[in-house]
Amino acid sequence: MAHRDFHSSATGMQACCPPEPCLLVLCGASGDLTHRELVPSLYELAQQGLLPEPVAIVGFARNGWSDDEFRNRMREAVQQECRFDAKAWDRFARSVFYVPGDFTSPADADYASLRQRIAELQQSLELPDHVLVHLATPPSFFGTIVERLHESGIAHSDKGWRRIVIEKPFGVDEDSARELDRTILGVFDESQIYRIDHFLGKETVQNMLVVRFANPSFEPIWNRNYIDHVQITVAEDIGIGTRAAFYEKTGVVRDMVQNHLLQLLCMVAIEPPTQFNGTALRNETVKVLQAVAAVDPDRDCVRGQYGPGSMDGEAVAGYRQEENVADESLTPTFAAVKLTIDNWRWAGVPFYLRTGKRLAQKLTEVAVHFRPTPHLMFPVEGGVRAPSRMVFRLQPEEGILQTFIAKQPGPHLTMQPVTMSFRYATAFGLDELPRAYAWLLLDVMEGDQTLFARRDWIARAWEIVDPLVRHWDEEPPSGFPNYAAGSWGPGAADELLGRDGRSWQAI
Repeated sequence: MAHRDFHSSATGMQACCPPEPCLLVLCGASGDLTHRELVPSLYELAQQGLLPEPVAIVGFARNGWSDDEFRNRMREAVQQECRFDAKAWDRFARSVFYVPGDFTSPADADYASLRQRIAELQQSLELPDHVLVHLATPPSFFGTIVERLHESGIAHSDKGWRRIVIEKPFGVDEDSARELDRTILGVFDESQIYRIDHFLGKETVQNMLVVRFANPSFEPIWNRNYIDHVQITVAEDIGIGTRAAFYEKTGVVRDMVQNHLLQLLCMVAIEPPTQFNGTALRNETVKVLQAVAAVDPDRDCVRGQYGPGSMDGEAVAGYRQEENVADESLTPTFAAVKLTIDNWRWAGVPFYLRTGKRLAQKLTEVAVHFRPTPHLMFPVEGGVRAPSRMVFRLQPEEGILQTFIAKQPGPHLTMQPVTMSFRYATAFGLDELPRAYAWLLLDVMEGDQTLFARRDWIARAWEIVDPLVRHWDEEPPSGFPNYAAGSWGPGAADELLGRDGRSWQAI
């Protein structure tokens, strides 16, 4: 298959001004997310000149570290995750601080120490009273931390703003999500709450909207008349690592389908918003979920669990052999789901979602498969027409690919599929895109909620997946494990599409 790249007259990233000075509190500063994403993202923003000046970044966790110990650990994290520059790190590290504390501590104990440190840094750095709190903690602490922030006075100010970032999973079902909302909304109002899904910060997710709505050639065919079906794949090549305690309680549907995959579905199926802002965009994404039809767990869903297999030529353990996983665990690590959207644009167009761990490769993409032409005057070898599709690839090699049919050079009419490829490295001279978390943290500091889930979206997402989770809990699988590590999942996932005369896109 031939590939052709698009080119752009612009290079590099657009220029932008940093937000106003503020202070960030990272609850869970000793955890994996802070090391792997949050501090590296803030460092990258500093490298781009997009971090506020001045700024204070305060870690808050149980470990009894000093400022210097925390900085040293964050230096190691940045060296591992980013292109490291010692001088840039030294400048950045001057804004990094640490307060030890237990999340369940009374408000007049560790949280009082945190509040005092915030006040001292605001005075010494001449910061306005703007505070962002990021809950990078296990979900079980969300409600407690919010209540303690309220009781200690950290959550309130008459002189500046307060904003709170909450990681997924937002609840474990609709009821718990609504209960968590009641707790948070008792302290913060909706305009202060940022429910983060890092997929929405990826450049290509936002480009799904730009390509469709800024170019007149795509929106007229973005409907049931021209689109046959849509495939959304979020494949992970890794196992569960050290997350067994979390994953055994959560499973693949709560971990991935309820948030990441439904967000991607909304981005591809959305109606044109009147504006690109937090109100208009989120109104339309909620409408998409409201139109999603009820799922038949027996007919439209497939679950799986990986067994022993091979990754890159090396033997790997099955899920049940992972550390702290029960020998007879029935937790699914793979899900494939067929959804339909009952509205005028998408009636009759199936959306196939699949996600899993220990799959053949790490891959995230949305593939829009167009209907074949009603009549083809050209001879087709074997009677099979090559597919016409547009693929939005989030990883690896983030970009957009469009496959169509062209004539192969030569004396006879021979058709071949070709692919035009938009890649950021070629179009904009960017070998490596900034982290999705970097853009989302920047949005929070700027007060922009456009790419953050609203509470009605969260509740409706749980309404969609709750019946599936309950059904699978009540009807234990009989054949786990049912796919080998290093494969593309259980055979039943192929049959799900095969019954409709379709197949998963070959990778």
